[in-house]
Amino acid sequence: MTDLDTLRAEKDEFFGTHPQSPLTREQKKDFHGLNYFEENDALRLEVKVDELPDKEEFAMQTSTGSVQMYSRFGRFKFMVDGNEVELTIYQNENGFFLPFVDSLAGKETYPAGRYLEPEPLPGGRFFVDFNLAYNPYCAYNEMWSCPITPAENRLKVAVRAGEKIFHE
Repeated sequence: MTDLDTLRAEKDEFFGTHPQSPLTREQKKDFHGLNYFEENDALRLEVKVDELPDKEEFAMQTSTGSVQMYSRFGRFKFMVDGNEVELTIYQNENGFFLPFVDSLAGKETYPAGRYLEPEPLPGGRFFVDFNLAYNPYCAYNEMWSCPITPAENRLKVAVRAGEKIFHE
């Protein structure tokens, strides 16, 4: 069992049994685990982030109509199936945040996007592992408020790593 398999098993256990799970009591009755893409080493990246000079705060809309405040930290480029794409990393008092939507949204992945918390490394680099991409809690239960992925992080390529769309 890989570290990723262990992490996924622990998450399934949490979702299925824990009182703080985003699943409703009704959803937990038939819950048999989340759906994931196979582990994809090509989407486990160490990237150089071009830090943006202007880190002015902006309001990111949420699924419930409220806003959360973030600043654009920086952008990075990477390859997906031979295509170069670019994403923006955001930052607030809770750390770094990478929401993104891929071309599989609404079919194989959650329509509003998935999230990552990129890990800062020395020298302006970040560790970004798309195998850890997860659905926001609002994907399971509309009672949760989740940031909506900004247009600049909507990709025209498929990111076949991480969590798939939730099916009850």
